[in-house]
Amino acid sequence: MSTQVILLERVEKLGNMGDVVAVKPGYARNYLLPEKKALRASKENVAYFETQKKHLESENDKQKAVAEKLAKKIEGTKVSLIRQASESGQLFGSVNSRDIAEGLSEATGEKIDRAAVKLNQNYKLIGLFPIDVTLHPEVKAEITINIARSVEEAEIQAKTGKALVADAVDQEEAEEQTEAAVDALDEDALAEVLEDGALEAEKERQVEAEEKAVEDAAKAEEKAAKKAEKDAAKAAADEAEAAAAEGETAEEAPAEAEEEKTEE
Repeated sequence: MSTQVILLERVEKLGNMGDVVAVKPGYARNYLLPEKKALRASKENVAYFETQKKHLESENDKQKAVAEKLAKKIEGTKVSLIRQASESGQLFGSVNSRDIAEGLSEATGEKIDRAAVKLNQNYKLIGLFPIDVTLHPEVKAEITINIARSVEEAEIQAKTGKALVADAVDQEEAEEQTEAAVDALDEDALAEVLEDGALEAEKERQVEAEEKAVEDAAKAEEKAAKKAEKDAAKAAADEAEAAAAEGETAEEAPAEAEEEKTEE
């Protein structure tokens, strides 16, 4: 069973403004309608759209012009993201759309909304990755994120175009898998995801929760290690103090005995 909707803007792989299309109910309910990208194609809504068509097209043209101007400014930007990672390049955590949007905003001085950065999956390896930034339904800009362990490594990666990892073959395979996964994402796959209630947002929340749990566990472990070190140092100091006191007592005993003998 499908739902008929009329698009209020261009939706990639689905249609342009004013098109009446059939979509899965979950896709309409969880994405198109709440995001105000479409209306249910009832007679009343179709009639309403016709009365508002010129106004909507005019507003769309204005927003598109602003987006095109911004796209020219950020196109080709290289965004360095410094993260902790193993020698093999595996991140202790991941890079998500929010991280990329914030990094791009900082690099360009322009406010970039995280919703403009749509990822099929978070990045968990160091390296250089192309990212599409959707500034308008009809305007995109491509940037490159440079995930590295330090500023120095980011500079080297930017010059060589390769990730600084112990096993470059594994990195290349990982990048190929990422690209294949992104290419494989089509409208039907997205509809299936949204059919279950905007799972993408839930997945991102779960990833953030997992990252926070890992971070909290690391902090707890570090705190416990410091406490153990501190307790060990205190115990050693107490033991040394006790030993010193015992030594003084042992030295004083013969002296007292000698004094008593002299008095007799």
